[in-house]
Amino acid sequence: MFKKLLSMVGLLIVASMVLSACATPTPEVITIVETVEKVVEKEGETVTVVETVEKVVTATPEPVEAVEFAAPDTETLYYIAFSEGIDTLDPAWNYESEGDAAILNVYEQLVTYDGADATSFVPALAESWDISDDGVQYVFNIRQGVKFHDGADLTAEDVAYSLQRGVLQGGGWSPQWLYTEALFGTGTYDIAELVNADCADDPECLQAEDPAALAEACQMVMDAFVADDAAGTVTMNLAQSWSPWLATLAQSWGAILDKDWAIAQGAWDGDCATWQNYYGITSENSPLRDVTNGTGPYMLDYWTPGEEVVFVANPNYWRVEQNVPLFEGGPTGPSIPRVVKRGVTEWGTRFAMMQAGDADFTDVPRENVTQIDPLVGEWCEWDVDAGDFTCALTENPDAPLRLFKGAPSTTRTDAMFVFDINVEGGNPYVGSGELDGNGIPPNFFSDVHVRRAFNYCFDFDAYIADALAGEAVQNVGFLIPGMLGYENDGPKYSYDPDKCAEEMALAWDGKVAEVGFRMQVAYNTGNVTRQTVAEILQATFSDIDEKYVIETIGLPWPSFLAAIRGSRLPLYISGWAEDIHDPHNWAQPFLIGTYAARQKLPEDMVAEFQELVNDGVAATDPAERAEIYHQLTQLDYDNAIAIRLAVATGRHYQQRWVDGYYYNPIYGLDSRYITLMKK
Repeated sequence: MFKKLLSMVGLLIVASMVLSACATPTPEVITIVETVEKVVEKEGETVTVVETVEKVVTATPEPVEAVEFAAPDTETLYYIAFSEGIDTLDPAWNYESEGDAAILNVYEQLVTYDGADATSFVPALAESWDISDDGVQYVFNIRQGVKFHDGADLTAEDVAYSLQRGVLQGGGWSPQWLYTEALFGTGTYDIAELVNADCADDPECLQAEDPAALAEACQMVMDAFVADDAAGTVTMNLAQSWSPWLATLAQSWGAILDKDWAIAQGAWDGDCATWQNYYGITSENSPLRDVTNGTGPYMLDYWTPGEEVVFVANPNYWRVEQNVPLFEGGPTGPSIPRVVKRGVTEWGTRFAMMQAGDADFTDVPRENVTQIDPLVGEWCEWDVDAGDFTCALTENPDAPLRLFKGAPSTTRTDAMFVFDINVEGGNPYVGSGELDGNGIPPNFFSDVHVRRAFNYCFDFDAYIADALAGEAVQNVGFLIPGMLGYENDGPKYSYDPDKCAEEMALAWDGKVAEVGFRMQVAYNTGNVTRQTVAEILQATFSDIDEKYVIETIGLPWPSFLAAIRGSRLPLYISGWAEDIHDPHNWAQPFLIGTYAARQKLPEDMVAEFQELVNDGVAATDPAERAEIYHQLTQLDYDNAIAIRLAVATGRHYQQRWVDGYYYNPIYGLDSRYITLMKK
């Protein structure tokens, strides 16, 4: 039941390149007149005469002065995004991309990724670690001499508390399932399940349980993360060997807090007698929602939700003091003192700011790339074989922007059907709430013919061309291309208006075709890609029958996110960025976890998926795993639980005075301000 929501299409990252360019002057061929003296024989005498002659020569061109790409302000980085969409700054609760980026700059984890490599790890707050031969125990040696932003020293107890608190806080919309499966067994997604599975996401239910059972569950968590301050170690005990364990610890939910500070803010007090009182908090009532105290290279200056977030460099950053680079060849500390991320919904304003040099980089909708491409003076194309970008000057080498293009994406946007729409208290998205031509019933999408019709009525080619600038491929199933178990020639729907009409004629025993329907499809305001999805469905259904009415509506990001979490939208358009590069990280959320919960998938359908998902993550033979995921792909297609859209390649535009980006598919555009420089 868990999620990682993307508030935007991923735009991804880069290698540092040239900061100035000059056009090579074209040599000019000209004719010149010269005066020359010649010695000649004239009437028997040798005389000197003066003549004028013409010569064709190549002139040496005047050198053209190099264009310097100098930032008007080197002290502040300006990221002008289409929105400021942070939901919470509590690392244990946050599970969306914008919060990830903020947390990864302010907090740190025990390990981090080795630069651009999404499968290798280097020490961070842990100096080193040892893994038992059976893979079920990890012992981390905690780095000494590290201070939190408030000046307190990092201890092993801080590490253990941070991870214990996250698991005990739990919550179906949090990332804690990534820990509980490894710690307590495959299929265990929330700490409440160790007490009473019926109490998952129900704090009142859990608080009413037997105190002995509550204490026992808490002790299991305490035994999973054991601190030894004297030795400076934290020991982690898993229920089974779990190859993605380091990858799990390296993400934002692995952030380490100062225990004393967190308790003072109102977080769990560390006592097993009280943990149930902190279980299942929401982003709105988390005591750590809008306050931070990490060890990272940047500190939170202020956050104005929905408007902007500002960071300032940590003046006492331990990497600088200990001369420990982020990764080999990487920086030891930030070079830009201040970072401003500001939400500006209007594309024209963002474009004008890039033109004027008031933005260092921005979010560029795919349909607007032809407008901004003429400003690109340096074009960097992803080289699959080299695993890096190859850059060259464009025909307009003095233009101010650099484009990084073609990097493989590990994100995807889909359109999700909600099987049992929440209409409590009224719901404008379902119209009348009845199948009477003026609305839809809450269980409208429980009919497989409706779901198949929506798949057949989606014009995939138009979506790829219009929303993704033609730089994408239609997806097959819930996995992404290149992933173990992905089938390039597997089952997928295609745009077919006739089949759409046939399926609608079968839906609800023919009543949909008889009376029609009316519903609203929402997208988050400013996300033109998602708006395009909604408008394609609106147009194609209208073409089939004017009684099929889809109204599109833009919502502010907080309202959109709340409506998704509350299962109030009949169909919602949402993105996923993988947490770890493994097929389980796609199978779990889409088929039995986050999206399955928000879509209110029927229990029998989830149970069928569950068995195969568990088998897939437990299998060790790659061929066996691939076959299991093939079966799941077929089930996903047969049940048509969503419209699986397309995977796009990345585009990132930046000013040429910005340097220091690198591409790691796990990270978002703004996850590593420490590597950036401005000149």
